[in-house]
Amino acid sequence: MKREELEHVIRAAATVAGESELVIIGSQALLGQFPNAPQTMLFSQAADLYPREQPHKAVQIDGAMGDGSQFHETFGYYAHGVGPETAKGPAGWEARLVAVRVPRLGKHDTEAVGWCMEIHDLVLAKLAAGRSRDVEFAAEAIRHALADPLELARRVDDLPLDEDHRAHVLMLLQGAVAEVAAHRT
Repeated sequence: MKREELEHVIRAAATVAGESELVIIGSQALLGQFPNAPQTMLFSQAADLYPREQPHKAVQIDGAMGDGSQFHETFGYYAHGVGPETAKGPAGWEARLVAVRVPRLGKHDTEAVGWCMEIHDLVLAKLAAGRSRDVEFAAEAIRHALADPLELARRVDDLPLDEDHRAHVLMLLQGAVAEVAAHRT
């Protein structure tokens, strides 16, 4: 997904839900902070999102714009309606969201805003999920200097996880850092 495609998803999802603000929590949230993110990080066809004020309306978005929908078939990317509980970001992540403001098309409409997770919060949420593709995402963010490993390590203790899971996230982070270092030598 590219930045202009994310903007299209934000605009369309806001229209479908009848809401002007959405929260983007999946990997494509990096496009909020880094509109020209490296291609190696833009493999997903989906923007994971929910309406900021009415999260339950994510079901409507998923139905109209989700995987296999007419929207997906037409454009090659889609919106995945999720809930706020999906992201396991560090404490305070909501205050660090990055705004993507998108003009709406109707003459009476204002703008739609996609609130994207900040890169460090996003990387840690991905590491909390712990899938191999999430660890690869973290390594790519570090490799391209989009995320600072020291800041990531500082925020691990703020994750809403038990001690064992936080220790696992730190181990995954250390593995990602080591992988990047090994490729630089």
